[in-house]
Amino acid sequence: MKNWQKMLAAAIACGAAFSASYVPAEAAYQLNEEVKAPTKALKQASEIGVLKNENPAMANKANKDAIVVMTFGTTFKDTRAKTIDATVKAIQAKHPNTKVVTAYTSHIIINRVKKNEGITFPTPEEALEQLKKEGYTRVALASLDVIPGMEYNYDIGVYHNYKDQFKKMTLGTSLMYWQGQEEQADDVAETIKALSTQFPKQGKEDAILIMAHGTPQVSNAYYSVIQAKLDEAGYKNVYVYTVEGWPNLETVMPKLKKNGIKNITLMPMMMVAGDHANNDMAGKEEDSHKSVLEKAGYKVNAYIHGIGENKAIRDLYVKRAEDAWNALEK
Repeated sequence: MKNWQKMLAAAIACGAAFSASYVPAEAAYQLNEEVKAPTKALKQASEIGVLKNENPAMANKANKDAIVVMTFGTTFKDTRAKTIDATVKAIQAKHPNTKVVTAYTSHIIINRVKKNEGITFPTPEEALEQLKKEGYTRVALASLDVIPGMEYNYDIGVYHNYKDQFKKMTLGTSLMYWQGQEEQADDVAETIKALSTQFPKQGKEDAILIMAHGTPQVSNAYYSVIQAKLDEAGYKNVYVYTVEGWPNLETVMPKLKKNGIKNITLMPMMMVAGDHANNDMAGKEEDSHKSVLEKAGYKVNAYIHGIGENKAIRDLYVKRAEDAWNALEK
């Protein structure tokens, strides 16, 4: 074991050294045997990867299982059917006899969809309250987030707020979580490979700009990792930029000029092709990314499809949901 791992293992709390009443998360590192009485804060700091909690007070309750799929949501009906709904159906297909609920984390989107379409999506909290009323005792929470940013923090908050109200609860990871740390998967490289199935063929004067959302949270650094792994995998003139974070379009444009790029394909790295894809990225307004690039002399094509339309990506989301389910079954 490398020194940095030993130090981390000594600092965090998970594994067999916990008291018998504490059920640790599906974590990546083991607690140093010298730590006999980890504090609550130390325990929470150790919660890495797929989370799992068992409530000893409900141990005698019969198992009645459900899956709650948490997503930001969208007001764009057409893309919803091809992305969110298609992904949830794929998860349901894996568990035909299990109740699967779609919950929106955006309260604003919930209100707009209800007003415009008459469809009511529950918040994760509302979904879990209803499951309690219906007698469900074990719940796997699945996330349709791309990175573990601010929205995924909401998912974690839901997990912690409700984990002791059920016999057992688990929380799966976002699409990209592990980065290839020693003895861990490389979700980023795996996602890039899946995303690349929708890349157009490129010549020397062609570039692909992948538009991500961006987050004010420190996990915005994932975009640097994504770019590094794109480069490492040999993808030439493929760049990640964000709408609400760093790097942004202005960060990428000097690279296009330096490499003699003339033709650009824009595509979102978001579950749905909603407002950001249709307006910020490909809109007709003069400040849209497409308009800015065209004004700079580039020929621009916009690929307006959410990554949920990509079967290879959907398969990865199903895999993340299965991680949460498998933890529920252990």
